[in-house]
Amino acid sequence: MSLYKNLFKQTLIYGLATVLPRIISFILNPLYVYYLKDKSEMGDVAIIFSYLVFFNVILSYGMETAFFRFYNTEDNKKRVISTSTITLFWSSIGFLVLSLLFRKTLSHWSNISVEYITYTIWILTLDSLAIIPFSKLRAERKPLKYAIIKVGNVTVNLLLTVFFLAFLPQLANQNQAGFWNSIYFENFQVGYIFVANLVASLLTFVILIPNYLNIKWKFDYQLWKKMMHYGFPILIAGIAFAINEHFDKILLDWMHVSKSDIGAYAACYKIGMFMVLFRTAYTLGIEPFFFSHASHKNAPQTYAIITKYFVIFGSFICLFVIAFIDLLKQPLVPNASYWDAIKVVPLIVLANFFLGIYTNLSVWYKLIDKTKIGAYISIFGAAITLGLNVLLIPKYSYYGSAIATIVAYASMMIISYKMGQKSYPIPYDMNKIFSYLILTIVFSAISFYIPYVRETYFIKIILLSAFLYFIYHNEKETLTRIIKRKAN
Repeated sequence: MSLYKNLFKQTLIYGLATVLPRIISFILNPLYVYYLKDKSEMGDVAIIFSYLVFFNVILSYGMETAFFRFYNTEDNKKRVISTSTITLFWSSIGFLVLSLLFRKTLSHWSNISVEYITYTIWILTLDSLAIIPFSKLRAERKPLKYAIIKVGNVTVNLLLTVFFLAFLPQLANQNQAGFWNSIYFENFQVGYIFVANLVASLLTFVILIPNYLNIKWKFDYQLWKKMMHYGFPILIAGIAFAINEHFDKILLDWMHVSKSDIGAYAACYKIGMFMVLFRTAYTLGIEPFFFSHASHKNAPQTYAIITKYFVIFGSFICLFVIAFIDLLKQPLVPNASYWDAIKVVPLIVLANFFLGIYTNLSVWYKLIDKTKIGAYISIFGAAITLGLNVLLIPKYSYYGSAIATIVAYASMMIISYKMGQKSYPIPYDMNKIFSYLILTIVFSAISFYIPYVRETYFIKIILLSAFLYFIYHNEKETLTRIIKRKAN
């Protein structure tokens, strides 16, 4: 019993360490929108953050996953720690030196200020240096320390961003000859956003420095080769994931869409985070259950039921967000000049919903130890993302990127279902699942695209109520059993 209690405790702590940073990221979006009056500045922020995600994957090159794999299989765990630490240390330092030497070239190539490029290089390097120390904390089962440092990082970032954007200008204006005025620069809001990120990353690295001081710097070349061989497919899958999730902003910039439009698109895109938060919290809670329940005879039936209820809850969130988007946009994107891009929200919310369903459906290849199939599906999705973006952006601008996202995730979802039913059949109730999906899409379209309905919240409430009644009607027997069981 204590084993399961400890497992639940660790899952909860790691879950908080994963979800809280996403929530804080959610909070930062309206802050950026409010203080970046020029949408092109928000475009710069979105593009740079996309590069950060992409290069974070490259700079880790699958070593984090390889670390866990070999830490649990090798007898000499200290050698695993030292080898992975040394390789990431020197690759990070090499990246830092080369990037700083060629930062002007990178600035010219990316059309991003040299100053912002410099901040980005340092953030990437510090984050890369923190990978193995964080992995070591998890491997040694120190979830509380891991969570405190992770949450502390994003909290420092949030507090500094609020200070730099909201309070520093006021403090500087109140005392023209004081300290605050000496560190305040006008029209430097974007710079302050990355300074806040840099300070947070630096403080995190300082806390983790003992991990570099307390290891024996011995490098095992044979072990390194095995770790690199194991990590390479993870790198490819990670790049595919980064392309699906973030590369659209970079492509929009490459294809000469204005940074103002990219900024508006990125700001409104964040409203889709409602579905991302639901998907993340759900995945953290359910994945351990999937594996622990795999040996049970009724496992396929259980997975089918879980997926159906994911679709039910996800459908309601999806419909609610799209139906009430004109209320949600005011606190989440508090600048009317950004609202031109609100039309992408229904597609992005649905796309993230499809990705969540794909996560559920992907249980089959994890249970039969064919995780490479997940990488292949992600690569296929990335190919669709790239191809459709190149095809649609010239005609539809950022709306083309939103279309590409939903098509990519829908394709991954369908492919995983078709392949899974051949290799690990699960008796999904496709009639009900399909009916919930279709009703969600139809009601969402009515709520958003019919002007009269979009302006009339009474009708939207009726649609939501009708959807809930439809669910109750279909799931009445199950709900009745649950209520009776609780009553007893």
